[in-house]
Amino acid sequence: MGTVFANPGIVMLSQSVNIGVDGYLKYEVFGQEVWITTTHIAMWLITLAILIFAVIANRVIKKADPYKAPKGFLNVIELMVETVDNLTRTNMGEKHGYKFSNYIGTIFIFILLANLGGLFGLRAPTADYGVTLALGLMTFCIIHYNGFKYQKMSHITNLFKPAILTPINIIGEIATPLSMSLRLFGNILSGTVLLGLVYGLLPKVLLIVIPSFLHAYLDVFSGAIQTYVFCMLTMVFISNTFDEE
Repeated sequence: MGTVFANPGIVMLSQSVNIGVDGYLKYEVFGQEVWITTTHIAMWLITLAILIFAVIANRVIKKADPYKAPKGFLNVIELMVETVDNLTRTNMGEKHGYKFSNYIGTIFIFILLANLGGLFGLRAPTADYGVTLALGLMTFCIIHYNGFKYQKMSHITNLFKPAILTPINIIGEIATPLSMSLRLFGNILSGTVLLGLVYGLLPKVLLIVIPSFLHAYLDVFSGAIQTYVFCMLTMVFISNTFDEE
């Protein structure tokens, strides 16, 4: 086996932006080395932000007067809830949509904040395939749980109809979490790599202007689009299991 040497000028493009996942703390679990990485730290910060928002929102809702028109922060909360409810109801139907509002809303907020991590000096957790694969597997489990719930054994027998397409049908089911996770991972990682190249190769004078436009597109626009696409695919795949209820 040959040894591959990385080019230091490419791997460490900048002190502020790093393409790879860095480890900060190493410890052992059952004899295996485990690292606390930039991905873990970013996810903890995002989770903390979501929890703080949820606690504040809960207190605001409890103190709200149901007989008065909502104002300020309560308006923002209601707008978010109505948007998610309308999204799930439109794509999953009136009967089932509200059941999945909590899940769709949660992954939407998490993925969006993860994709926007670059704006706050974090390496986007969704640029780590371990994160996007976990999201894809969560959706995969929900798809098949609802498949057995609503279609019973037809959820399995449909894979053998027609018999000649059985291998393709099985591969298609296995490919669902892989395609969803790889799409999100690839798009966010490409933005991370591009920003790393820009910060590492451009003169410092140009870094005042050019990265702002790239962050606006790669972090905000592209990040929001990828969040929407992931949630839309989740709703479409799950809603397909309702056909034979």
